[in-house]
Amino acid sequence: MASADEANAAAEGTEGKNWQRKGKHKKEKPWDDDPNIDRWTVEKFDPSWNEGGLLEVSSFSTLFPQYREKYLQETWPIVKGALKEFGVSCELNLVEGSMTVSTTRKTRDPYIILKARDLIKLLSRSVPAPQAIKVLNDEMNCDIVKIGSIIRNKERFVKRRERLLGPNLSTLKAIEILTGCYILVQVCFISYLALHLKLHCGSTSFNSVSWCY
Repeated sequence: MASADEANAAAEGTEGKNWQRKGKHKKEKPWDDDPNIDRWTVEKFDPSWNEGGLLEVSSFSTLFPQYREKYLQETWPIVKGALKEFGVSCELNLVEGSMTVSTTRKTRDPYIILKARDLIKLLSRSVPAPQAIKVLNDEMNCDIVKIGSIIRNKERFVKRRERLLGPNLSTLKAIEILTGCYILVQVCFISYLALHLKLHCGSTSFNSVSWCY
C-alpha cells in the first residue's frame, strides 16, 4: 500500500510541474495591445534577407488547352519579363502544350516559385495576362475552384451559372465591386484574384448567390 501511495504522490507532483511549465512562456508582450501595429500588413520581401540564394532548383509545370496557344504566344514576352524581375525562368512548350516555371541562381525569394505556379495556372484558365501577373505581388492571392461537379444535372448547372453572371454580366460585376475581388467564370471553373481577406469574401458571396438556392 505504501508503494502505491508513493507512486500516486509522485504522479501528482509531475502533473503539477507540467502544468507550471505549460504556461511558462505565455507572458504578455508590450506590443500585444499596441494600436499602432497592424498585424495584417504583409512586408515586402527584401533580397538582402537571402543574399545567398536557393540551394536547390524548384519547378512547376501545367498544361493549357489548345485554344489558349495563340494568346499565350502573344503575351509570353510580358509574362517572361514579369518573372525575370524575381529571378524566375519560364518556358512555353507548344509541342506538349505546357508551361514551366523554375528557380534560378538569381532567385532570392523562396516563396516566389509558388506565386509563379499560381500565375501559370491562372493563364491556363483563361485569365488575362495583365490580371494574372498581379498574383506575383506579396499581398495578392488567388484560388481556382472547380464547379462542374457540384451539381449533377447539367441543365440546372447552366441555369445557376447564368444566374451568377446575370444579364450582360451585371451580377458578376456587382459582386466584383462589392468584394473587391476579380472573378472569372469559365465553363466548369471559377478563378478568384484579390487580397487575402477579400478573396474569402468573394468566394463566400459567390456561393450564396449562385449555388445555395
